Amino acid sequence: MLAVKNTKAYDDIVEMFIKKMNRIKNNAKEELQNYKLGQYSKIADKLVFKLKEAVLVCKSEGTKEEKYDKIDSIIAGEKADEVINDCDSHIAYSGNNYYPFMWKHYKSSRSTLFNILESIPLKTTNQDSSIEDAIRFIKKYRSSKLDWVPTIEIINKGKENQSQRQLLDLSWIPDLFWKIISGSSNRKIYPEKIDRRHFEVCVFYQVMLELKAGDLFVPGSDNYSDYREQLIDWDEYNKNIDDYSKRLNMNFEADAFIDNLKNWLNEMITNTDQSFPQNEYLKIVNGEAVLSKPEKKKNPQQLKKIEALIAERLAPVNILEILIDTEYWLNWTRYFSSVSGHETKLEEPVERFLATVFCYGCGLGPSQASKSLKKLNRKQIAWVNQRYSNEEKLEKMIRLLIDAYNKFALPKFWGNTKNAAADATKWDLNDNNLLSEYHIRYGGYGALGYYLVATNYIALFSHFIPCGVWEGVYILDIFFNSNNEDNEDIQPDTIHSDTQGQNEPIFGLSYLLGINLMPRIRNWKDLKLYRVNKDDKYEHIDELFSEAINWDLIKTHLPDMLRVALSIKEGKITPSTILRKLGTYSKKNRLYKAFRELGCAIRTGFLMRYINDPELRSTIQSATNKNEAFNGFSKWISFGGTMTENNRDEQRKIIKYNHLIANCIIFYNVFSITKILQELISEGYEIDEAILSCLSPYPTDHINRFGQYDFDLNRKPPNLEYSAQIIKS
Repeated sequence: MLAVKNTKAYDDIVEMFIKKMNRIKNNAKEELQNYKLGQYSKIADKLVFKLKEAVLVCKSEGTKEEKYDKIDSIIAGEKADEVINDCDSHIAYSGNNYYPFMWKHYKSSRSTLFNILESIPLKTTNQDSSIEDAIRFIKKYRSSKLDWVPTIEIINKGKENQSQRQLLDLSWIPDLFWKIISGSSNRKIYPEKIDRRHFEVCVFYQVMLELKAGDLFVPGSDNYSDYREQLIDWDEYNKNIDDYSKRLNMNFEADAFIDNLKNWLNEMITNTDQSFPQNEYLKIVNGEAVLSKPEKKKNPQQLKKIEALIAERLAPVNILEILIDTEYWLNWTRYFSSVSGHETKLEEPVERFLATVFCYGCGLGPSQASKSLKKLNRKQIAWVNQRYSNEEKLEKMIRLLIDAYNKFALPKFWGNTKNAAADATKWDLNDNNLLSEYHIRYGGYGALGYYLVATNYIALFSHFIPCGVWEGVYILDIFFNSNNEDNEDIQPDTIHSDTQGQNEPIFGLSYLLGINLMPRIRNWKDLKLYRVNKDDKYEHIDELFSEAINWDLIKTHLPDMLRVALSIKEGKITPSTILRKLGTYSKKNRLYKAFRELGCAIRTGFLMRYINDPELRSTIQSATNKNEAFNGFSKWISFGGTMTENNRDEQRKIIKYNHLIANCIIFYNVFSITKILQELISEGYEIDEAILSCLSPYPTDHINRFGQYDFDLNRKPPNLEYSAQIIKS
């Protein structure tokens, strides 16, 4: 238990560190934009005015000496220093160089960040110790008041054999940081001293990047441990690779793998190129692909009438009644049990289990829920959550509902559980919460509920993640979920998502896991398309392509990538753990480069299919729309407002409770709609497959979320006493 708490403590400390550094970075970026709108523009105007004056002098009549004297009067002396300073400021903040602003926002958190650095044992995953050396260096000068600190040690000073030793390897410093740290733009000359403050910020920033990329790790943590230790060893790899090859029907012998991948990519490109003249939706304008949308399919004529009849006949019900009915049918509360195995038996356990799910899944909290559920008090509800519930138990309940849902006939007209879409929605948290971050795209502080929703509308998977994480790193975790290993009915093989659900490493890893990743990518035409070979030419779409795939890189690191895939399949590591490391660019991480290159090939092949097949685009759009509809549905259920829970484990449980209620309502709605459809058919209404495919299990108008309130006009309150004594005289 102590080891588990230490692990979580390390994870929380690192998360807090990354969050603080991200906030410093974002504040610096914001200040840069404000600077550009204000002082930066004024400086630019001054410099342009000076330049214009000098150019006008050059164009005027007179000798060179006379012109020089006039220019000298414009920019010489103190004016020259002012112009140089203005030029330096303009250059320093040109482009998107927000680094000079970071110190201002860093210094208030300096003590905290140093304390974090002292409390976590950082180690490198490679032979490069430059960051570890830099950390020791800034610790040494933590209490220093010097503006500039030496980076050179003089050996045998004053003697004939005097020499210099460089104290630090500074090659890792980003170019935009180099000038403000070294005082020079020339990287070829090693500086004898560096700006202590800016170097400090740079080191902390680099530590954040390398923790995210996996180049640095924290022994004893979970999310930030050395991922290599979680991989299977090479003996186990050699033992299992042949079986894995047969299971995926892929040849993993390096040359054969590359040849097959080349042939597949060439086929995708050739098919799209040859069908281009007949493709009425694809045009190339000024070297850029333009896709037009096909005409929207018309809904069946009787659809609105059938939907209205269903809405009219759906009996009013509240959420608690839905939970009671689904429990009666499926007995899903049987998975509630003592976490420790030693708790005494509860009185009226089912009632308390249902109350707990309702309380946390709807976001009420035990205090508010106990006021609505008069038979139970706050402690009784909280006790069940603390002693009888965990994520694993809730996932078993969710799986039971999915299994039962798949037995209905109606969902089969909507889709299946082999195709699913992933997306996130923001949950509001207190802004001082460890997990809470400001999310630009969603707006406001919070964290993200991440859901995988099947094309038949049922939610298969849920997770709770910080706003600062690229959502797609969790997209493959459903395949690691131990509760789903023995149930192929809820194991999708094709996953759709929006832009946030993909990048090159995700494409590469999903391919080696045997998963078809088919996202809806915003601005896909801005992505690079890769040739099979650099000399390949295509008749119609050649101008869309840039460089060729580096097949040698993929071939060299194929065993390393397959070792990761096998480790995931064997349950040694989760996809999100490895994708967090591969989702951040790292010059040191060769595995990142290999997965990225493989992903470039796979994504290019997918995009060829995407622009060539309007039916595929329609399928992807439909799947992602269903996921977005579920996001709204789940938030509708959580009517209690901002999540106030600060414990990360409890936050994840709340997402699971909400997911469980959502699936209960979906199950109940399908049952009710099925009964109504039977009635309509018996009454002579014609209902065909086209109508059924347009229905949805997400109607909510018949559901009372808030309970019932009675008017009691005979209620007699106490008499008013305006002058009641409230202080002792």
